[in-house]
Amino acid sequence: MVEQEQFQFKVKALRVLENEHRYLKYLMNEWFQLVLKFENDDVKSRLEGLMVIKDLREKLTAFEKPLKRHQAKEEQYFFPMLGAYIGLEQGPILSIEEEHQEIDAYIQHFFHHSMHDMNEMSLGSMNEMVKDVMEAYEVLMVHMVKEESVLFTMADKVLKEVDEEVLLEQVNTLITE
Repeated sequence: MVEQEQFQFKVKALRVLENEHRYLKYLMNEWFQLVLKFENDDVKSRLEGLMVIKDLREKLTAFEKPLKRHQAKEEQYFFPMLGAYIGLEQGPILSIEEEHQEIDAYIQHFFHHSMHDMNEMSLGSMNEMVKDVMEAYEVLMVHMVKEESVLFTMADKVLKEVDEEVLLEQVNTLITE
């Protein structure tokens, strides 16, 4: 029997976002396994590298939509609501928003470089290119921990009931198609 993880927060809107983190981590694990093939030197030929990068592009493309939808919910609804309590100009919300841009930049950089004529690319170049995806993974993992341990924890303590209800209505949408 699979033991179900418990939610950490009492505010239902935070549980929605926390659950989305779980789903995103599940998807991340799928493409991270491909990154590890390069990291662990399991990719032995150029052809094998091309096939792994093709799979990685497909998995990252499937991951990108729910990630962007999740981030949009946070940026449009959650951050402004929490910001009304703790401020938006500096502090944790600002740094978390900057991380959203950093994550996107790493992924877009990989897409940009993996779109070019791969027939000319060496295995070493592929290895370098995949480092962007490794960075995106590392930033994402730390990022979600920060959101949950800092922002979600703050929101769980400070949000008024009326705001909790409004936020739940705003974020209670699917990030999948």
